[in-house]
Amino acid sequence: MKIEQIYTGCLAQGAYYIESNSEVAIIDPLRETQQYVDKADKENAKIKYIFETHFHADFVSGHVDLAKKTGAKIIFGPGAETKYDAHIAKDNETFKLGNVTIKVLHTPGHTLESSTFLLIDENEKEHAIFSGDTLFLGDVGRPDLAIKSNLTKEDLAAMLYDSLRNKIMPLPDNIIVYPAHGAGSACGKNLSKETVGILGDQKKTNYALRADMTKAEFVKEVLDGIAPPPQYFAKNAMMNKSGYDTFETVLKKGDTALNPDDFELIANNEDALVLDVRTEKEFINAHIPNSIFIGINGGFAPWVGALITDLKQPILLVTPEGREEETVTRLSRVGYDNTLGYLEGGIEAWKKAGKEIETIESISVNQFSDDYKNKNINILDVRKDGEYKSEHLEGNQVQHFALDYINDNMNAIDKNKTYYVHCAGGYRSVIAASILKARGFNNLIDIAGGFGAIKNTDLPTTDFVCPTTI
Repeated sequence: MKIEQIYTGCLAQGAYYIESNSEVAIIDPLRETQQYVDKADKENAKIKYIFETHFHADFVSGHVDLAKKTGAKIIFGPGAETKYDAHIAKDNETFKLGNVTIKVLHTPGHTLESSTFLLIDENEKEHAIFSGDTLFLGDVGRPDLAIKSNLTKEDLAAMLYDSLRNKIMPLPDNIIVYPAHGAGSACGKNLSKETVGILGDQKKTNYALRADMTKAEFVKEVLDGIAPPPQYFAKNAMMNKSGYDTFETVLKKGDTALNPDDFELIANNEDALVLDVRTEKEFINAHIPNSIFIGINGGFAPWVGALITDLKQPILLVTPEGREEETVTRLSRVGYDNTLGYLEGGIEAWKKAGKEIETIESISVNQFSDDYKNKNINILDVRKDGEYKSEHLEGNQVQHFALDYINDNMNAIDKNKTYYVHCAGGYRSVIAASILKARGFNNLIDIAGGFGAIKNTDLPTTDFVCPTTI
């Protein structure tokens, strides 16, 4: 028996490859599926099953493509409804994979069809669970994503309580826990940076598995402090239910080199968004007018999903050289399939063609400190609510809204005023400045180093409050 976790950091997501006696099961595959086919071919094995723990909301799974390529059967838990061929398993149904068995444990709560897959080894010993978003290390899945007219998030949280106590907690303490996500995922609020654990440890340390916890206490604690889900979650879940274009089709269209003239023509004729994924510094120094910055080296895919509201938005790319295919791939993972090409030669080719470029003013924290003390300035803090509440600059001139909700807060700021923009380190502030600039806010100054640098000055800040207490 072989188990391999295939972890994707930018999505904080774990897919799983399980092999026994030349038969393979894939759990929660990524959008680009050739890697699983190649791995099985290398081992002279055949992919037999594709197990989906639930309809994922934070990424587009590769189950539909992988089934078409391999003939493997897609397996969902009870209650799932799809527009493609899939086997909807019964609770406690088992599937033979070589010399091992995979048992379906229906664990609703995160979503109604959510299921945990129990792996029983060659000796008929319960070996591991693939818990999806039912149980994370340090947390459990948020129960507010599958609300229906007859169900509330409180109802789903109560279901999750029962699932954990009736299906998960009775399992042996030495069972290995393979969750679908780790720290950085928006599917929970307190996920561990570890991606593999032991159930007994979780029973001791995970707040949601306290033995003396009542259902009412669980519902209250699991819902406390959950931020609204990113706007793209519901759209990705629908793609996972309904199907999508093949990844190869999406990649072929998007990984197309365009000279500056063709790039500009398509941008104008297709009403395409120019998405610049280089570094913050490169974007600040030179960028195409009205382009948006979301750097490939940061939390790229989730920020795209949070900020670009239309999955069908035509997109043109400005990328670091050699990272064009990667960018198209990472966009497709969160359902942005309408990439039309990239600027061949990058911003230097754009300059050589004599086309207009723009810049963003960025100042050092020392210059900002002088301006704060000597001028009547406006400051825009775009960190998350918890970050802002834990510690921020003092003063009536400080305004805050999280980058996640910038599209809802345009009316809260004045185009005629100059704003000094900061986040924690500089990535998000440049995203915010690019979006505001594209919307006609031209008086923006980025604070290099963000709040991390501001804290090292003598500027007044509020007393630090541990975010876990907020």
